[in-house]
Amino acid sequence: MVMAASEMSERGSDEPSSRDGQPALRRVMGTRLLLLFVIGNILGTGIYALTGRVAGAVGGALWVPFLVAFLVAFLTAFSYAELVGRYPRAAGAALYAHRAFRRPFLTFMVAFAVMCSGITSAASAARAVSGDYLQQFVSVPWLAVAVGFLVVLALVNFRGVVESLATNVVLTVVELAGLLIVVGIGVGAVASGAGEPARLLEFNAEQGPLLAVTSATALAFFALVGFEDSVNLAEEARDPARVFPRGLFWGLGITGLVYLAVALTTSLLVPTDVLAGSTGPLLEVVRAGAPAFPLIVFSAIAICAVTNSALMNMLMASRLLYGMARERIIPGRFGLVHPRRRTPWVAIVVTTAVAVVLVSTVDIALLGGTTSLMLLVVFTVVNVAVLVLRREPVAHPHFRAPTALPVLGAATCLYLASPLTGRPVEEYVVAAVLLAVGVGLWALNRFVLGRAARGGRSAARPPEPSPSEGGPE
Repeated sequence: MVMAASEMSERGSDEPSSRDGQPALRRVMGTRLLLLFVIGNILGTGIYALTGRVAGAVGGALWVPFLVAFLVAFLTAFSYAELVGRYPRAAGAALYAHRAFRRPFLTFMVAFAVMCSGITSAASAARAVSGDYLQQFVSVPWLAVAVGFLVVLALVNFRGVVESLATNVVLTVVELAGLLIVVGIGVGAVASGAGEPARLLEFNAEQGPLLAVTSATALAFFALVGFEDSVNLAEEARDPARVFPRGLFWGLGITGLVYLAVALTTSLLVPTDVLAGSTGPLLEVVRAGAPAFPLIVFSAIAICAVTNSALMNMLMASRLLYGMARERIIPGRFGLVHPRRRTPWVAIVVTTAVAVVLVSTVDIALLGGTTSLMLLVVFTVVNVAVLVLRREPVAHPHFRAPTALPVLGAATCLYLASPLTGRPVEEYVVAAVLLAVGVGLWALNRFVLGRAARGGRSAARPPEPSPSEGGPE
């Protein structure tokens, strides 16, 4: 997940001015840079931290929910590829929902849900960092580490750090290297006679195969989100209608194959009960398959991957909250900018405070599940929106998904978000509380604007969200 593309506009541009008189973003991205961006945005907390919880839900057949989650994500990727081709601007689910349904409240709730998913994802990362990976370096209370981790991210965010594409490439290589180490260790261990192949077809006996797979898939889906954030770079891509489908599909495909290989390796080498009880499940794979490999090295790689995911999520969440305040769809105080650092300090404080509350009170699996839940609902809206927007012609050629795919995407996302998958009730409770805060902000802002209008002061109707409100990852 990444910050809105407006963050990257600081680099300047030699392109023509945009509609509001500001310089257009420089179009520098080709297929290869976008491919690396998509891969780096998907890799991170999900696979490094939640693999054990997925195993606990499904049993030894760990590869099945990751495969199903990949297929569901791929269906939605087709919708995003068509939409970014139709509207090649720095945008996201909120823009597509607005263009399709023209309901400002729905647009706001979609944007707010995306923002909340970024916060819950960052809180998941904080819990992951404070667990088994960090214990390879030092033994300290997990809550102090998790809260301190979020505070450090907030300070970095406050200083106004802008993640460049070059940094993203480096971190992508580090994250991918860690997963390839796991796969390599697994292949070597299995070739030498280690591993338990029978485990690959074992399902959770308490639930039965169908419910075990669907409930585990609802959590495994968290590991595959992030691809949708690439639409925020639409204005910085050369020929986005051509570049984006290639980068998006190849990036998601490569990541899906790596995840599938990791899931097979993990299940072969580590018993399900050991995985389910670990906050650093891939560390258990290294320990079982290559006892001589320095665990501290792999732990450092894992912490790097998880930290990168958390930083990008908190950058996105704070900028999205700032953007909504700037567009006057929530109280304007949330959009205050620090005069010297030129960063949205109130939005940073608020999003960090919410993340601290979540990390202090909610289990990591519940945080990951809540992130997955909210994004599945958003993806349902996006899949429906692409069908509605086909009634709105565009002048330029663009990618068009086969009609059956958005239909299947909407149906599968809605199903995985429903209670039929055996989702814990607590996930719906956490999501409902977060969204209720959004409804409260919306109502408060309408009340304040109404009072201002009745008092004779200038109070225009709140503008509808603009394309600057991007998605999360």
